[in-house]
This record gives sequence, C-alpha cells and structure tokens, in this order.
Amino acid sequence: MHCLWCEMEIIPTVHWGNLVQASRPSFLCEECTKKLERIKGRRCTKCSRKTSERICQDCQWWGSQQEDPLSTNHSVYAYNEFMQEVIAKWKYRGDYVLKDIFAEAFIQTFIKVFGKQKDAQLIPIPLSNARLKERGFNQAEALANSLPNPSLNLLSRTGEEKQSKKSRKERVTGKNPFVIKETLNKPAILVDDIYTTGTTLRHAADLLRQNGCPEVNAFTLIRG
Repeated sequence: MHCLWCEMEIIPTVHWGNLVQASRPSFLCEECTKKLERIKGRRCTKCSRKTSERICQDCQWWGSQQEDPLSTNHSVYAYNEFMQEVIAKWKYRGDYVLKDIFAEAFIQTFIKVFGKQKDAQLIPIPLSNARLKERGFNQAEALANSLPNPSLNLLSRTGEEKQSKKSRKERVTGKNPFVIKETLNKPAILVDDIYTTGTTLRHAADLLRQNGCPEVNAFTLIRG
C-alpha cells in the first residue's frame, strides 16, 4: 500500500492482533493521518462547532428566526489547512478514490451517533446538473453510499450558482434551491461534505419537513 496523499509506502505494523485477524488497510501514512483533525471535546450540540457553549451563537440565531427545521448536525473533522487541500483535490480535481481516506472514521462515527436510527432515510445533498457534469460525481452521494442506512436521491437542485460564491446573507435570504420528488413519512438524515453556515442543510430540511418528514438531522464529513 502507498499513501493516497503523499504516495509514501505504508508498511503495516505486525502484532498479535493482526496475526489472528486481518487489520483494515491504511490509506494514509502516519504523518498524513496526523494532519487530519478530528473534532473532539466540547462542541455545539446543534451544529458541531467547537465551543464551550452548549448551543453556539449561530444556532441561537437560527432558533430566534423561526422554528429550526434541522434538529442537529454532527461532523467528523475540522476544516484545517490540510483538509482544505484534500477536499480541493477530491471535489474539484476529480480524485474520487480519496474518499477512502475518510471512510472508516466516517462510518464508525455514524454508527456511534445514529446507529439506533435504523429506520432513518439518508438523503445526500444534490449538485446541480452543471456541477455534476463538471465534477463527474456527487461527493455527498459518495459519502452517503458508504453508510449502513439506505440512501435515496429525493432532492434535486434548481440553481446553478455555487453556494461557495455567495455571502452568508445571500445564502440565508435566497430562494430555496431544492425541489422534492415525493413525500417522505419517516425520519431523514441529510448527508453532505461540509457544514459551513448551515443554510444549505436547512433549506433541504425545511422542504423535507413540509413534505411529511417528522425529523431531520444531518451528518457531515467536515465542520467549516
């Protein structure tokens, strides 16, 4: 095996445990693994922002505007400099195999946080047709397909403009960019790569709640 990022050869450590049972393959070398920052310790119980507050100022603001359609978001990694480089190569330069870097931590965290919600439907956040053609794959769908719950492409995106190009105000006050294909009368877990302002997830959650969904949570790879 070679590291998917720096291409250094990965030499497995031999111990009694993996002599008896084969260990999972490592996709990153030890040095690159250290650069990934898992979110640990105190975090906002609503959005996973690292904070000493139970609910951060942003989520308090969302709650003050109207009933928040999104119950919680749980993220696995912080958006540090190394992660920004990895995501840029994965999403914008089409290196699909880089998803294997996150797979084990992503799956294990999901099982820990949402493992009891066996009936919850995974809903990946969709890309516009233009973005999908440009990238070749939907990163949210790739993440959702790695998880144990069933995944359903229930939403489609109407707008072509990238959310990353918009200001916070434009995201919050803009028209809902999603349409829904059918009603869903069961809990849903939205899946996306990055939680930034939370607007995209709340647009999707609001639409789901209006169409029969009793509760919407989110599970994201990164908290921006």
